[in-house]
Amino acid sequence: MTLIQAIVIAILQGATELFPVSSLGHAVIVPALLGWVVDPSGDMFLPFLVMLHLGTAIALLVFFWKDWAAIVRGISGRDGSQRQAESIHIVALLVVATIPAVIIGFLLEHWLRTLFGTARFAAIFLFLNGLLLLLTERIKARQSMTEGGAIASLTYADAAIIGLWQCAAFFPGISRSGATIIGGLFRNLNHEGAARFSFLMAQPVIFAATVREAMHLRHVAVPQGQMQLAAIGAVVAAITALASTAFLMRYFHNHEKWALSPFAYYCLAVGAACFFYLGR
Repeated sequence: MTLIQAIVIAILQGATELFPVSSLGHAVIVPALLGWVVDPSGDMFLPFLVMLHLGTAIALLVFFWKDWAAIVRGISGRDGSQRQAESIHIVALLVVATIPAVIIGFLLEHWLRTLFGTARFAAIFLFLNGLLLLLTERIKARQSMTEGGAIASLTYADAAIIGLWQCAAFFPGISRSGATIIGGLFRNLNHEGAARFSFLMAQPVIFAATVREAMHLRHVAVPQGQMQLAAIGAVVAAITALASTAFLMRYFHNHEKWALSPFAYYCLAVGAACFFYLGR
C-alpha cells in the first residue's frame, strides 16, 4: 500500500463510517474502481484497519465527550436521583442496542462478507441502501409532523429494534449509521436525536471491533513500514471523522424534513453506476 492509497482509504473510512453511505461498501468499491490491489480482510491490511477504527472511535469520543461526561456525572448521583435514573437508562439502552450486532455479528458476519464481499454485490447493496433512506423519508413525510422524543424516552424494546437495524450493515453497501438512524426515526426520534443515538452506539461497537482486530495481530507479522502508514491513516481518519461528525450533527439539526434524501440519491446513483461499470 502506498502513502496516497493509505490517505485516500483513511479519508473514506473517516467520512463514510458516519455518513449514511456505507464505509464497508466504499472500502470494497473504490479500490476496485481504481484498480488497487487491496484486500480489506487480508492479514497485511489488518494493522491499518485497526488504526483506522481506533482513529474514528477517538474522534467520536472527543466530539461527544460532553454527552459522556453528563452521563457519568448523572450516574454518580450529583445531579439528583431523577438525572441518575435517566443516565443509567441511557447506558442500558446503548447496551441493549449493541447486543444484536454482537450476537449476529459473531454468528454471521464472516459468512455474509465472504458471500457478498465482491464490488458488484457492494454496489447492489449501496443502491438498496439508497432505496431504504429514500423510502424512510417518504414514510416519515406522510406521517403527522410531531416533535421527536428524547433518547431517554426510548424503551428497551426500541433500543433492541434499533440494534437489529444496525445488523443490516453486515451486508457491504448497507450503512451502519444509516440503518440505525432509520431505526431511530421509526422509534419516534427526530433526525438529530436518531443520529446522536447512532453515533453514541457506534463508539462501543467500533472500539470492540478494534480490540477484536488487534487480537488477531498477535499472529500477524507486520511488514516494515506498515505501522507508520497505519499511524498516518489513523490521524487522517480521526480528523476526517471529527469534521464529518460536526457537519452531520449540525446538518441533521437544520434539515429535519428531508435530511436523508441527498444521501439516498447519492447511493442510488453511485450504486447503479458502479454496478454497470464493474460489470463491463
